[in-house]
Amino acid sequence: MSRYDPRGTANRALLVGVSEYDVTKPAPHGVPGDLPAVRHNLDRLAEALQGGGVFGADEVTVLRSPYPHDFLQALGAAAAEAEGVLLLYFAGHGAVPSAANELFLQMRGAQVYRGRQDSVFPGAETFTTVLTMLHASRAERIVVVLDCCYAGNAAFIWEQFPDRRRVLLLMSVQANNRIDAGDDRTPTPFTAELAELLGQDGELRFSSVAERLRVRMASAGLRTLRDEPWEPLSRTEPGEDVLLSARGDPGPPPPPPPPPPSTSSLVRRGRQALRRASRAGLQAFAAWFQGLRVLTRVLLVLALATLGLGSYGLTALRTAPAPCAPPLELRVLTDPDLEPTLTAAADAYLTSDQNADGDGCRRTGITVYSAGAADVVNALRRQTDAWHEPRDEDTNPQRDIGPQPDIWIPASPADVGRVTAGQDTDTVAHLEEDGPLAYSPIVLAVPADLSPAAAPQRDGQPLSALLDRLRQRSSDAQVRRPDPEYADAALLATMGLYGSAGTAAAERRVAQPGPPSKTAADLLCALPGDPAADARTAALVPEFLLRTGVGCDRTTRSPRVAEYPDDVPGVEATFVRVRWEDADRDGAARDQAAQRFRAWLGGPGGRAVFARDGFRGPTGRRALLDTGAPADGVLPGPSPLAGATGQQSMEATLSRYRSADGPGRVLYLLDNSGSMSALWDGPSGGPGLLKQSLGGLGAQDEYGVWAVSGSAGGRPYTTLLPFGRHHRKDAERAVDRAEVADAQADPHAALLAALDDMRHRGTDDDRPQLIVYITDDEDNDKLTGRNIADVLGRARAARVPVTMVSLVGGGCDPGKADARISGASGGRCLDADHDLGTGLKDEVARTGTGED
Repeated sequence: MSRYDPRGTANRALLVGVSEYDVTKPAPHGVPGDLPAVRHNLDRLAEALQGGGVFGADEVTVLRSPYPHDFLQALGAAAAEAEGVLLLYFAGHGAVPSAANELFLQMRGAQVYRGRQDSVFPGAETFTTVLTMLHASRAERIVVVLDCCYAGNAAFIWEQFPDRRRVLLLMSVQANNRIDAGDDRTPTPFTAELAELLGQDGELRFSSVAERLRVRMASAGLRTLRDEPWEPLSRTEPGEDVLLSARGDPGPPPPPPPPPPSTSSLVRRGRQALRRASRAGLQAFAAWFQGLRVLTRVLLVLALATLGLGSYGLTALRTAPAPCAPPLELRVLTDPDLEPTLTAAADAYLTSDQNADGDGCRRTGITVYSAGAADVVNALRRQTDAWHEPRDEDTNPQRDIGPQPDIWIPASPADVGRVTAGQDTDTVAHLEEDGPLAYSPIVLAVPADLSPAAAPQRDGQPLSALLDRLRQRSSDAQVRRPDPEYADAALLATMGLYGSAGTAAAERRVAQPGPPSKTAADLLCALPGDPAADARTAALVPEFLLRTGVGCDRTTRSPRVAEYPDDVPGVEATFVRVRWEDADRDGAARDQAAQRFRAWLGGPGGRAVFARDGFRGPTGRRALLDTGAPADGVLPGPSPLAGATGQQSMEATLSRYRSADGPGRVLYLLDNSGSMSALWDGPSGGPGLLKQSLGGLGAQDEYGVWAVSGSAGGRPYTTLLPFGRHHRKDAERAVDRAEVADAQADPHAALLAALDDMRHRGTDDDRPQLIVYITDDEDNDKLTGRNIADVLGRARAARVPVTMVSLVGGGCDPGKADARISGASGGRCLDADHDLGTGLKDEVARTGTGED
């Protein structure tokens, strides 16, 4: 490993923080808002670096809320002055286009223009530009630290960069994720942890920073705005490292006297001098080399340069290896429960010998991402053409799921059958299954105090029997299960729940207030904080989570023991190659890269990752891959373990779950007051978000749309779409006819009317119901005092969840009207700090039966 110590050289750190922006929402084309926490970032980080023994006080430059010109000027100056280590830190808003193939660092004057096909970001600088300017520096090492939304998307750009050997990249969060800046009075969460590490005594090298940050942030239970574990990332070439801090260390001893110059060093110094020499100085340059043994070679360099052939000549005389070519990038789509393990596997593979060519260059880069399992199956089955080339704002898997995958790793091989059995005849994606990678049974994770002492009672029984015995041991015991539409593990657990029981009775066994957790890890994080409630709550989760744990152990205080139902199929991570039509330019190379990764996953390297995370072998006895002592609460050889399931069984279970309480009812309230004009058009505008969410409704669901403004006929709304069953296209056309009105909205009166309407519709049945209010909050002055009290009281009485969708940042902050209304009704609050399109569609889908 090249453990570079830059002390004693000219080092430079440029700390850039954009805390104030000229154009912020709700202004047209504004960024989400100012970032007061970033001001504290710069102060803390500058203090940590200046006292760390690597950077002198005059080697750290702080640049506050610059415009692009000022940023580029400061970046160029730092790059020109650095000789040892050059560090660039950026904190502020980050943005990505729909293809997610670039990262835009948004400076003070940044704006956002969202078009039908893509978005543009004037006033921002691309990460590609930043990398190119940094690479012009003569610094021995270049460190880039990004603390912004979508920071992890920089990894893809770094992987494509021609010569990245000197560049070490640290990113605050994984790709395609937005993050919360935290308390305005303190630094952002990532930078606070980074500054804390830099402020500790002893040496701190880049190679240890990312992993230590991951551990610290996981222990704090931090989550992204997509409600995923917040995971910092890093990228380096194999073996590259640099010292960042050395508090209390006097530094390296003085270097020994230099040896006599070698031929290669003279040539290298001659090349450096040649680059600095002017035309008038060439004669002096040649004279300096007179009498030396390398005269002939130097004269050749001068001759080539004079003839305009210097570039070729200098390349031919190089003693260092040629720059690495950009590796081919593989995109790996997986189940949300598997994403942490597959990410760890990809990281290990990237730096393995199997991924290096003869020159030590990486052959393949890998991006791992996940999306809801049901959405992925539907997209591969029916939306591959739109995935390949999105044509409208309503159906866009590139936006809703991610880029077209080269590899798909679902949590069950039955998912492949679910896709191929119903795939469109004109599909442009073709699947090739290549076997299971690892297995993990679904277990009932019971609090230790409620688990039977004798091991034989923990396996060999159907789930219904295990649940009956749990209730016998504790009459107030509760059971929780994640969202069956989002992760396969929850859908597999639901198959056991339904068994021979009726759907409604089975769902009552896992009933809970509010929506279910998305993933099994989320469920373990969300278990009741009250120790008494926590100690009586069992969870249906994959067994491996009892080994790996989750990033919020501080909130799951009760240890749990696994009970093994024999009628619940387990998680089987399955490797599937996805080939896309009209994508054969590098088809052979992509096939070879996928085959190498598959071989590694099935070999010692991949097995070690799965073993560390608590998985079992994919075939045979399905023994634990880790041959050491099993994790607490885990049986080494439960018997029998349920076999694989079929695609028809999974489809039938999902259908039963979606219609468990009958078709749903949804009433949309769309604010069309005059202030909404800036937030009306495009997929992120009010009508666009509403139309996207219609994908969560099926032919048997009933819904209607009100436009909220004015008081025509004494009512605070006009009907855009009458309540009833609709074809989606008809509903979309009705929404498209809506226009912004020259009037204010009365959210107080509109919400009262909606709550009354929906309460009367649900008097004779238990069908799920939902009210959705999409607004810019501009007229929330009518939700104060007596008015807000009226709405909160009516919401509690009606018992109809209200999802408040605020198109501005901070709309769901504690104490705000939107947050109070959604909380009182048992609904969810979404604002511009969330992924509104995905979040709203998820909420509607929990009420509806999904598209047919």
